[in-house]
Amino acid sequence: MKINLSLPLVLIFACSVVHAQQSTKKNPESTEIWEPQPRIITPGNNPGDAPSDATILFDGKNLDNWVSLDGTPAKWMVSDGAMTVVRGARDIRTKQEFGDFQLHIEWRTPPVTNANQTGQNRGNSGIFLQGRYEVQVLDNFDNKTYANGQAASVYKQHIPLVNASRKPGEWQVYDIIYTAPRFNNEGRLLIPAKVTVMHNGVLVQHQVDIWGPTEYIGMPVYQAHGKGPIQLQDHGDAVSFRNIWIREL
Repeated sequence: MKINLSLPLVLIFACSVVHAQQSTKKNPESTEIWEPQPRIITPGNNPGDAPSDATILFDGKNLDNWVSLDGTPAKWMVSDGAMTVVRGARDIRTKQEFGDFQLHIEWRTPPVTNANQTGQNRGNSGIFLQGRYEVQVLDNFDNKTYANGQAASVYKQHIPLVNASRKPGEWQVYDIIYTAPRFNNEGRLLIPAKVTVMHNGVLVQHQVDIWGPTEYIGMPVYQAHGKGPIQLQDHGDAVSFRNIWIREL
């Protein structure tokens, strides 16, 4: 294409854009990107299986990757491929800390044995992302409680889109995509944490903004932090967990 240099600059630019668009239509290779190629991994053979690039946090055998919050050995029970809360043993956390991640975790609440077990007193536990932001674990099968405190809620913040709970005693699955908050050098919040949650294969939280660390009373307030652990809650109920793996993003 010949360009008349006496034409205004804006017109020359417009002609160049039109020429580029025409070239693209004639040349599909012009919009193909070959490098870099995505890293190759091996997916799991079955749904819920860890892919080859995952870090296994619990394989059903021991609590080697976990400690109590004070750093002492985790005191939960391991049996039949699952770890179970021991009342009074308190929360446990991973030794490793994480930023952005994909987390797979399976959980089971105990069978209901007492008619007084209702609301928050039925199969209560929680998964704290970076040790601060709780995705609620609770038996919400035919068990009503406050909506922003039921299973798959971002506790006291976001109500799940639907209640996808299975019966107590059955295994349930969370797949969680988490993006950590960003802070500036002065510790001011630039971008809040975001989370997406799939509960038993159903989308229940869709890229919601986390308002700050989980609070039982009052509104949360962000405080600057770096990477943090995955923390599991001892709320006094014998909730079990298994097949826990994570992929750093």
